[in-house]
Amino acid sequence: MTQDELKTLVGQAALQYVTPGHIVGVGTGSTVNKFIDALASMKDQIPGAVSSSEASTARLKALGIPVFAANDVAELSVYIDGADEIDAQGHMIKGGGAALTREKIVAAQSRQFVCIADESKMVKALGAFPLPVEVIPMAAARLTRQFEVLGGRVHLRTKDGLPLVTDNGQHILDVTGLQIADPLAFESEVNQWPGIVTVGVFAHQKASVCLLGTSSGVKTLTF
Repeated sequence: MTQDELKTLVGQAALQYVTPGHIVGVGTGSTVNKFIDALASMKDQIPGAVSSSEASTARLKALGIPVFAANDVAELSVYIDGADEIDAQGHMIKGGGAALTREKIVAAQSRQFVCIADESKMVKALGAFPLPVEVIPMAAARLTRQFEVLGGRVHLRTKDGLPLVTDNGQHILDVTGLQIADPLAFESEVNQWPGIVTVGVFAHQKASVCLLGTSSGVKTLTF
């Protein structure tokens, strides 16, 4: 199967984790778009969704699925989202779609995080994929130097020749050259650096389940 077909497969498989009558947390990205399309088949069974990005909100609404503000929902039973990398413990790198801050917020208010991904995203150690870090713009130069001390190479993410602006009005640094041996400790440390909004390591909000699309079908991993 093609990568697109694998994404469709795991997007449809994630429907089994959606509880009728409950609001569902919805992530961002090309794999999640497949889940949103599949979720339309259940829209009469759920009140709606909490979305992690403006792009996902627009897609949900276009399919007739109501979207609730995160502040209006006390807790979600499940959050379904993709990953740029995931390891054997369920730790992830996320943020390739620039929605990492809102993704981490929705993940934190969910009892279960179901990651949907194709098998190319499974890694032994996090760090090959450029680590996205959402930052307050005035801190970007100093934070670049701090990541360089760790051995990282830092690039400011751009769009149309200008710094990309997130849904939160901030910028993103993409850091390569890191090997993240202890994701939990790394996330805890970097979170303390002044000017960091969100680091794209999801260890404190790791996946509890991963639906991995493989050439032989969907493989379910639990952590």
